Amino acid sequence: MEWEVVIGLEVHAQLATKSKIFSSAATAFGAEPNTQACAIDLGFPGVLPVLNEEVVRMAIKLGLGIHADIAKKSVFARKNYFYPDLPKGYQISQYELPVVKNGYIDITTEEGENKRIRITRAHLEEDAGKSLHEDFHGLSGIDLNRAGTPLLEIVSEPDLRSAKEAVAYLKTLHSLVRYLEICDGNMQEGSFRCDANVSIRRKGDKKLGTRTELKNINSFRFVERAINYEIERQIAVLESGGSIAQETRLYDPAKNETRPMRSKEEANDYRYFPDPDLLPLIIDEQQIASVRQGLPELPEQKRQRFIDQYGLSEYDATVLVSNREMANYFEAVVSASGEQAKLAANWIMGDLSAALNKADQDITQSPVSAEQLGKLIARIADNTISGKIAKTIFEALWNQEGDVDEIIKKRGLTQVTDTAAIEALIDKILAANPQQVNDYRNGKDKLFGFFVGQAMKESGGKMNPQQLNELLKKKLS
Repeated sequence: MEWEVVIGLEVHAQLATKSKIFSSAATAFGAEPNTQACAIDLGFPGVLPVLNEEVVRMAIKLGLGIHADIAKKSVFARKNYFYPDLPKGYQISQYELPVVKNGYIDITTEEGENKRIRITRAHLEEDAGKSLHEDFHGLSGIDLNRAGTPLLEIVSEPDLRSAKEAVAYLKTLHSLVRYLEICDGNMQEGSFRCDANVSIRRKGDKKLGTRTELKNINSFRFVERAINYEIERQIAVLESGGSIAQETRLYDPAKNETRPMRSKEEANDYRYFPDPDLLPLIIDEQQIASVRQGLPELPEQKRQRFIDQYGLSEYDATVLVSNREMANYFEAVVSASGEQAKLAANWIMGDLSAALNKADQDITQSPVSAEQLGKLIARIADNTISGKIAKTIFEALWNQEGDVDEIIKKRGLTQVTDTAAIEALIDKILAANPQQVNDYRNGKDKLFGFFVGQAMKESGGKMNPQQLNELLKKKLS
């Protein structure tokens, strides 16, 4: 415990525009290689970039969402470097004057505490192409479809102190950009990816240690594993008398290890200078006010509303608003259930989430509609069915066997609430188990569960649990 971990993250969020940042070429994922890169994206002689207005609007949205300063004037720069998938030899980005700076987001740590993570800047830039190595023997293929795709690079301060904090920050930011509808957040397709800067220092030291950059990690799980591996590697190097090289490293998930990719560049290596083909980006208060007026309810606002309006716990509200589609689904279920908010939260976070995880689906693909789940919960609330029977009906809904009420009627699953019928069944069970009755009355209270189980088994789970418990206690007293 004598070492302290220091982590800063650089997140590349692909903006959800239909065209590229400086051209009208399409940004759709999955097109045939090299079919969506035009002369402007590839920097052919004589072409001029033209800034996509929607990109600016999305950058302002992000700035407002992270409580940041939005620059009235920002400048595009050329970042010079050579990769095979960067045919221009430079990337158009922002350097000294980014469009967004000095923001923050709040995260919840593993200990349940709120922690503020500062965001240094968010700047607009174009993506490069992609080198393909898997399908070629001894060769690399180049797909330039991504060249010119608009990105917001969101750079945090080194405020994170563990891999779990880094993941919490990423998940919070991921949720935010999806609520803002500026990024689809699809990590498998590379729409939301992360570079992690990791260093360690002795506890109490103020000076930062030498950092390494873990490049292009595209899942929350891999981020956590990569950072933890790198922490252990750096500690082992320092404790054996070695020193950490400032370098860029790749994470190999198959081997769960990081390996050197190249020495880490400094800003002067890129020879930044203002792009002569692009005017400074000027944003006025009217534009900012227009975007602010159109902002949706953001996660932190929705979370507080769920607590206040529905009486949910902070934990339940946090889970439900972490995903915009889940939050919308929850509210639709509550409406259809007759405002049974707590039951709705339990079913969504429990049975429904378990079924979706097992089927590897998200909530937008759920075969159980919000209306049907709401109706199922309403039938529990009005004592038409028991909670146990509801699980059977949920399975039928999942298999799309019809409407809740149709399933209840077809299978004869209506809950027994007739007092005389319940008492008759209790009398039958007590008569069949005299020894257990005697033992219970002599102090073996745990046998109460045995009688309840027998009654539920005999009735096929149709007994109203509350009535059963009350009448059984009377009969046994």
